[in-house]
Amino acid sequence: MSATLLYADSRGEIYDAPGWQALGRSGTEMAPLQAVDLIPLPEGAELMLLPGRDPVGIAPGKAARLPAGAQAVAAMLPVGYTRTHLPAYRRRPEAPLLPLYGYTAAALYKDQVCVAALKTADNEKWHPYRYNTPDLRRKVARVKKDLPGNSIVEQLARCSLTWHCCTAQNLFYQRWEAGIPVSPTCNAHCLGCISLQPAECCPAPQSRITVAPNAAEIAAVACYHLDRAPEGIVSFGQGCEGEPSLAAKAVTVAIRDVRARTRRGQININTNAGYTDGIREIVDAGLDSMRVSMISARPDVHQAYYRGNYSLEQVRDSIRYARQKKVHVSINMLLFPGLNDRREEQEAWLEWIRETGVDMIQLRNLNYDPDEFVAAMPAGGSAGGVSAFLQQLQSAVPELVLGNFTQYLPQK
Repeated sequence: MSATLLYADSRGEIYDAPGWQALGRSGTEMAPLQAVDLIPLPEGAELMLLPGRDPVGIAPGKAARLPAGAQAVAAMLPVGYTRTHLPAYRRRPEAPLLPLYGYTAAALYKDQVCVAALKTADNEKWHPYRYNTPDLRRKVARVKKDLPGNSIVEQLARCSLTWHCCTAQNLFYQRWEAGIPVSPTCNAHCLGCISLQPAECCPAPQSRITVAPNAAEIAAVACYHLDRAPEGIVSFGQGCEGEPSLAAKAVTVAIRDVRARTRRGQININTNAGYTDGIREIVDAGLDSMRVSMISARPDVHQAYYRGNYSLEQVRDSIRYARQKKVHVSINMLLFPGLNDRREEQEAWLEWIRETGVDMIQLRNLNYDPDEFVAAMPAGGSAGGVSAFLQQLQSAVPELVLGNFTQYLPQK
């Protein structure tokens, strides 16, 4: 039994197309979706139409033609799920640039809407029902009262109530991982930056902070959270900021202040790791864990996406230093079907993982228009599939943890 194509009409209503076999896409290549590729649409996932894009499928001669104006359909996955195929479509000349989402192939299989994805982590802590609750505004007001005039709290309140950022909301729910934005500047110009995009491009889903907080503000928020939150983590490097290591001077003073006041919880940084001097200072101050954003372990591909003023070798140096100092290091792997699973990419990743000794790979579905992304990346060899790629990583490095979230580490 084959998977059936889905399409949307001009009003956004979604239909199946009996007789039309659904396709998935990897890079620029399209192929029929098989049963092994599909899982039922997860709770929290959404379907949406892709404007200016015609659905593409395979149909025998007897199949009914698709209605005029039919548009392609994609799924948006909740956290904890990793896509294996992009949606298959044909882009019209006038098609607009797609917003920054992780577009995933969807189809009907055995009368059930399914997606081309893998469940790669338990998302219980990050399930939508735990966030945006009716009492959130009251909780925000309480923390504002407890930490009056703190610019970080004011920023996280906006992120929570306007952008619905889960990591920001955790400060007010007093639990788990809470973000602390510290840097309005960055040393990269990522294609898929979620806080800063060129005016002519797709709008960023968050606004970036414009003023750097001082060390006292950082320490106050960090201590407040770590003293109250179960499995508490504070993380520098959020969607509403640039590169946190550029604020190393304030961050290091804050970490030392925090650790002079409490040993509870975990201090984490989400970073591109390109500013090695700053990373060293932060590590030496008492950092517990570091998540490094990467899309490739090959310099030309890495630079094509990050467009930074640093090299991949500097990233390697930062990771080496952190591991020498016993910091838990994860790679935040930006995953795009048809890129990371190319043969040359797989080989480079395995060499990188073995050489640096990273502890974990956190998988992230890359949020970007697929056609624009492919056009921006260097050409490469054939892709072997996301599922096979992840299996190869796990088989080659059995101690490597694959998942989607920063782990809470045992207290030192």
